[in-house]
Amino acid sequence: MSFADDLPGDLPLFPLRGAILLPSEPLPLNVFEPRYLNMLDDVRRGAGHIGIIQPGEGGTAQRPDLLAVGCAGRLDAFEETEDGRYLIVLTGISRFRLVEEVSTPAPYRIGRADYDAYSGDVAPAEPLDGSPERLVDLTRRWFSMEGYATDYDAMANMPVSPLVDRLAMAAPFEPGERQRLLEADRGQPRRDVLENLLLSRLAGTASGSAH
Repeated sequence: MSFADDLPGDLPLFPLRGAILLPSEPLPLNVFEPRYLNMLDDVRRGAGHIGIIQPGEGGTAQRPDLLAVGCAGRLDAFEETEDGRYLIVLTGISRFRLVEEVSTPAPYRIGRADYDAYSGDVAPAEPLDGSPERLVDLTRRWFSMEGYATDYDAMANMPVSPLVDRLAMAAPFEPGERQRLLEADRGQPRRDVLENLLLSRLAGTASGSAH
């Protein structure tokens, strides 16, 4: 039995520009569009997994092209508001490569997901050497330039590996930059991409183009 046997081969897709999900990390979402409310109703009755994936540049507003790599998340929290929205939390399980889209009468999209290249996503993350000091300093300098604020003391007390992933998901990077972070393997490869993006921001040369 492979690690992917518990993940659906045909995965409901939630395209979100400028948002990524990483393995083991939570992603809170406020869902209000009718087709995605419908999707969540079906997901709650089914396998309980959703694929978060970014739109590409082509297609239409209602049906944009999708990038090649996303991340499957498990629905771990659900609340319905009085005005009919769903407040949910997904926990990242594994990245996937979108093989093709599956024809469906449902109003939302379903993709055939290939997890084989990402078997390491379900293993415990290897601790990264060193302190978070450099990442905290680079983030502080960038945020100061842009007028952003965050809890730097909390960042300084985090282990480096989860700090890398949380900055990748939460810092205000462009969609293409986020995709680079998603596609980089966890640990030192993603840390290297993150540090290079932060340095590019400080140098004023960051590019949001997708790769």
